[in-house]
Amino acid sequence: MTPMKHTIRLLTITAALLWAASGLRAQNDAQFSQYFEIPTLYNPAAIGQTDFIRIRGAGRLQWVGIDGAPQTFMLSGDMPFKALGKRFGTGLVMQQESIGLYNSLNINAQIGFKLRKFGGEFTFAIQPGMYDQRFKGSEVFIPDGDDYHQDTDDGMPTTDLHGTAFDLGAGIWYNRPRWWVGISGTHLTAPTIRMGGEDGGQTSDGNIYEFKAARTLYFMAGGNIPLKNTLFELLPSVLVKSDFTFTTAEITARARYNKFLSFGVGYRYNDAVYATIAAEIKNFYVGYSYDYATSGIHSASSGSHEIVVGYSLKLDLGEKNRNRHRSIRIM
Repeated sequence: MTPMKHTIRLLTITAALLWAASGLRAQNDAQFSQYFEIPTLYNPAAIGQTDFIRIRGAGRLQWVGIDGAPQTFMLSGDMPFKALGKRFGTGLVMQQESIGLYNSLNINAQIGFKLRKFGGEFTFAIQPGMYDQRFKGSEVFIPDGDDYHQDTDDGMPTTDLHGTAFDLGAGIWYNRPRWWVGISGTHLTAPTIRMGGEDGGQTSDGNIYEFKAARTLYFMAGGNIPLKNTLFELLPSVLVKSDFTFTTAEITARARYNKFLSFGVGYRYNDAVYATIAAEIKNFYVGYSYDYATSGIHSASSGSHEIVVGYSLKLDLGEKNRNRHRSIRIM
């Protein structure tokens, strides 16, 4: 069996296992158009792909003009390290999102083992963490004469709720000099968050509410293709995500000039088209994207805005990383 067939077989088996572990729940991970720049948010095995401490921060304002629309922020850091003669990666990622009266916070640690095979490098990683959910029940407002809700409905909390649960993710990543691919699963334990009063007890009405996070599968792939006799290279990428009730995919086509300025366009199925532009100055990175909705929501919104900033600090691991200039950036 050829090295390529070995790689495809391993990734297919991993996907099947993650698929079997998945349930049918609502999707609840944050959405970023510049997913290619913050891959550890979706796949913990994307850690430590260069000989740098890589720090990324991102903010997204979705559907500007609509009250209660999603507002998302994330912060991540990752790095490689060596122990007992083996290569590892470690990272930390935090994601905070508010949608209407809901506010969720994910904080996850990431650790992975690296194995060089077939001219590239595999990373196998796990991601234990915490999932925190809040609901501002004290701000619930039901207008008079509402035909669909009653102000005495037990299913409508009227006090602030809060709950926390253990969370777990896992992933596999394969990186070659000119392309990369990864499969991962988040919320693999399908954590059920019991939401009570702010003090962790029952609410004033004596009820306990539950929120269940959906197991979600991600597939990511991309590459960097130099154009001969030019300073340009092409950076195509794709992201597919599914909780097996809802599935979506997006594809992005970017070009980078002289490892400095990159720009491109993308399409998210049945949702939006977007444009991105970014600049890399020494070890600094800043990128911006604008989404235009292709659904009817565009009539109520002026679009979505997103900014990603980052810094990379060089590490001395005592051994040169063959892929450090050809990683997922990519970087």
